[in-house]
Amino acid sequence: MQAIDVQTDDGLTLRAHLWHATQAQGAVLLPPAMGVKQDYYFAFAAWLHGRGYTVATFDYRGMGASRPAGSLAQLKADLFDWARDYEAMIDLLTERSPDQPLYVVGHSLGAQLPGMLRNKDRIAGLVSVAAGSGYWRDNAPPTKRVVLYFWYVAVPLFTRLFGYFPGRRLKKVGDVPAGVMLQWRKWCLNPRYHVGAEPGLADAFAKARFPLVALSITDDEMMTLRGTQTLVDFYTGSARRIERIAPQDVGARRIGHFGFFREQFAATLWPKIPQLLASF
Repeated sequence: MQAIDVQTDDGLTLRAHLWHATQAQGAVLLPPAMGVKQDYYFAFAAWLHGRGYTVATFDYRGMGASRPAGSLAQLKADLFDWARDYEAMIDLLTERSPDQPLYVVGHSLGAQLPGMLRNKDRIAGLVSVAAGSGYWRDNAPPTKRVVLYFWYVAVPLFTRLFGYFPGRRLKKVGDVPAGVMLQWRKWCLNPRYHVGAEPGLADAFAKARFPLVALSITDDEMMTLRGTQTLVDFYTGSARRIERIAPQDVGARRIGHFGFFREQFAATLWPKIPQLLASF
């Protein structure tokens, strides 16, 4: 594993990690979920590298190892900026592995952004894990019970008070730049999520041509099958399908929204990823 600094096209520095494989089968980018640091994916990245892939992880600007010194309230960033960070990582992998196909294994938010990318034509295939539309009516019941308080009270109140969303103190999501959180709020209150909230995004998603397989977890406490179907169907120009995964399929009591990348599933769930990548 090599820690590297990656420059975005607007001059920011991201901290990323790279597992480089000689004679690789391909390069894989692991973009994180909202509020999740890249080290959460390190074990899976190392495992996938051991199966012959060059793998990269990163933190979006303002998050984890890419958080600047000083107050997060000083950072001006939104989800379009995070898409630029994503693009910088695709550029990096294209440069480091120019002759290899480039795949994305996106967790939650990491699978919601690829249709927005200006260099999405470089993606050879997307595996979406526990991802879907964030529209609140598409949330699973445990999340839906509290989400309106979150969007209409907690987010506007505490973001205005602190200048960023202090999720670490609230034990919700984690600390997130104000622009990111307020834009995400706008998306989650729109029935068509980001495609409905942002002009031009429907066309951008329709131009994607990479194949897509979405892994939908039956006991996901945040995302429903309906939400996953909504997100998948934004990619109108792509070959796409959904696979459902239940805990009992792998002899587990629970998987949930965050479980797929835990080491306990190295022998059961993780092998599905190289199988899917080889099918693209």
